Amino acid sequence: MPADPQKSDPRTSVDPEKIDPHQAPAQFDRGVAVREFSVPAMVEVAESTNLTDAPFSRAAERPGQIVLRRKDGASWRPVTAREFAAEVTRLAKGLVAAGVQPGDRVALMSRTRYEWTLIDYAVWAAGAVTVPIYETSSAEQVEWIAGDSGAVCAFVETDAHRATFEEVRDRLPGLSHVWVIDDGGLDTAAELGEGVDDAVIEERRRSRTSGDLATLVYTSGTTGRPKGCELTHGNLVLTARNGVQGAISEIAVAGSSTLLFLPLAHVFARLIQVATIEGGIVLGHSDIAGLLPDLASFRPTFLLAVPRVFEKVYNGAEQKAIAEGKGKIFKAAADTAIAYSRALQEGSPGLGLRLRHKVFDALVYKKLRAAVGGRVQYAVSGGAALGERLGHFFRGVGITILEGYGLTETTAPATVNRPSRLRIGTVGQPLPGVSVRIAEDGEVLVKGVNVLRGYWNNEAATKEALEDGWFHTGDLGALDDEGFLRITGRKKEILVTAAGKNVAPAPLEDRLRAHPLVSQCLVVGDGRKFISALITLDEEALGPWKERHGKPAGMTLDELRRDPDVIAEIDAAVAAANRAVSHAEAIKKYRILGVDFTEEAGHMTPSLKVRRHVVMKDFAAEIDALYED
Repeated sequence: MPADPQKSDPRTSVDPEKIDPHQAPAQFDRGVAVREFSVPAMVEVAESTNLTDAPFSRAAERPGQIVLRRKDGASWRPVTAREFAAEVTRLAKGLVAAGVQPGDRVALMSRTRYEWTLIDYAVWAAGAVTVPIYETSSAEQVEWIAGDSGAVCAFVETDAHRATFEEVRDRLPGLSHVWVIDDGGLDTAAELGEGVDDAVIEERRRSRTSGDLATLVYTSGTTGRPKGCELTHGNLVLTARNGVQGAISEIAVAGSSTLLFLPLAHVFARLIQVATIEGGIVLGHSDIAGLLPDLASFRPTFLLAVPRVFEKVYNGAEQKAIAEGKGKIFKAAADTAIAYSRALQEGSPGLGLRLRHKVFDALVYKKLRAAVGGRVQYAVSGGAALGERLGHFFRGVGITILEGYGLTETTAPATVNRPSRLRIGTVGQPLPGVSVRIAEDGEVLVKGVNVLRGYWNNEAATKEALEDGWFHTGDLGALDDEGFLRITGRKKEILVTAAGKNVAPAPLEDRLRAHPLVSQCLVVGDGRKFISALITLDEEALGPWKERHGKPAGMTLDELRRDPDVIAEIDAAVAAANRAVSHAEAIKKYRILGVDFTEEAGHMTPSLKVRRHVVMKDFAAEIDALYED
């Protein structure tokens, strides 16, 4: 059991020796504003530890253990520890024969698939550094990332990706090979190394230590040029092991599995990839296009996703129910699920609520669980805020969403809700081995096993972001008396109206995006008399909506945004969002745009974050129109 709680000055850390991560953390007097909260590491590693230890040790000790399942037509072929280590070794030999030296950077541009994980571990086994590039990146972005990192070779998925590299190849003098996965590039690369001895790979992989660079993950560039975050072997191993063994140990049990469909170029999916290999969790790969049939056949036990995925699952189920004339049943089921979850958080559901929940479980919830394979009990959410109502809904349905918080610079998670320590509406407590501090201006600072080494080729940015080991996140937040963190906005995105009122746009934007017809929104008003918003419509949701409301199927987005019924829906959504803020912070005017924000147009990052500065530039006229008399 944990020791008696310490009384603490709000500025002092919780003593790590006083906390047992398996139990409730130290309690503070109610009303005390906690400024810092630490959770001790549950896992320490030797300096010699690196990312290749887990797969190669498992291959030696439990060669027949299934570690991955690979898509093979409509079925999944198991991949054993022995098979995976052999494939990694074969490809690593090819990299060595191609001239890749320890510490060299290797670019990887592909969607999430089995080969992504294979290449990643082969690069590490060769002693090199993986540089992920989103498969949707433009030639300019490829040139910047490959050039800034000094990549010596690249793996790409398609001929189109190769063409993108070829477009800028003359400005990448250090790039020697570009192998295309779909054209048998992995075999081509591996064949180069047929004369390389196994001992060479063993020496190469053992040459890396926990302090050595493992990957350069470039930020999504919401505020300018992407920066290369230097994440070490220790960052990834320690974050993964402390996460699996400490934060989510109830999920990482015998027989657990997950299906990755988020981009592996993003640090969130990448950390889960490493966590599965470290923790012996069976890993599969999919993408959004084939996700539903893959979920049904793979049948994972837990998932990870961004909030937009959960919003679409909820909105899609609601729209389907309404289209089938079962809208009232779905609403009653949703209200019951939310009430049931709230009751669980506050104590225990009453008999009447338990009976209603049982009825709706048979009518509604069971079908929703079946849509994700029927075995999912938990999902991990990150990348943006998940609405409290949505969190309660899914827990009431039987899928507990564990919301977390982190950045590329913190190797994905800094905090996370645990199955046994869950507080919906927060992003959880610090990961074991991590400390969170709230600065005087409200900024969230993070220190621990997960914090990056620095920014590649950017000493000025490193000095600005890191101070005495504390990473300045740029986010605003608050810690409660048990160390649960709430994110309240972005420090640089705080809007200051002409009257001097500070307004955080994120809470309003999150609430508006939760409406079925809303795809994206941007709250504006910096230096203006009042707060306004740009809103885009969700084309997927509009199809069934048009049918229910007797609208012509051929109505365009431009026509729909002027439709009185659509405007009435958005009016209601804005009014609902405004109820969460003060009058001075409320949205006074809005404009529905005739287009959506897209990654192709440069308005969204590959991880689905809005590039605020790009949207404000491209829609400057629409914003100005909101403030005309």
